[in-house]
Amino acid sequence: MTQPQDAKEIATLAGGCFWCLEAVFDDLKGVESVESGYMGGDLKNPTYEDVCSGTSGHAEVVQISFDPKALSFGELLEVFFVIHDPTTLNYQGNDHGSQYRSAIFYHSPGQKQAAEQTIARLNEQRLWSEPIVTELTPASTFYIAETGHQEYFQRNPYQPYCMMVVQPKVAKFRKKFLGKLKK
Repeated sequence: MTQPQDAKEIATLAGGCFWCLEAVFDDLKGVESVESGYMGGDLKNPTYEDVCSGTSGHAEVVQISFDPKALSFGELLEVFFVIHDPTTLNYQGNDHGSQYRSAIFYHSPGQKQAAEQTIARLNEQRLWSEPIVTELTPASTFYIAETGHQEYFQRNPYQPYCMMVVQPKVAKFRKKFLGKLKK
């Protein structure tokens, strides 16, 4: 069975605070939409407070809808591994806890294979002094985050966390991937 011509693909990634990931992927050519949310835990319908407590087991994630004819899953991963540190277990910068873990929640065998190959290649290249600890897990139920967390950076660019953490990641992404930015 072939996919329709306009078929979109879904990717779900965790790499620290979802505000950072959403702000970056919103600017990437081929991305249709990005939603912040939670995945990978046991609690049904978790809230931000539940996830931040570290007891729900969920990670802060972004769920990305993209056009695979314009942007491959591998290209998404290329960006993902540039904008966070995949060698730190359960933290990114000052954000600590399993909710900030590095994870790829794959939606197909092809995504799993692409992720395994990308991680193996990057470990082989020794870009970091430590090995990649990114969790590779089948996608489970996605719980969309509360409205206040959607497009957070776009709505709050002068909030201190956004200025000190999100903006530098967005700037790094734009500099490295200039040719892949939406017009």
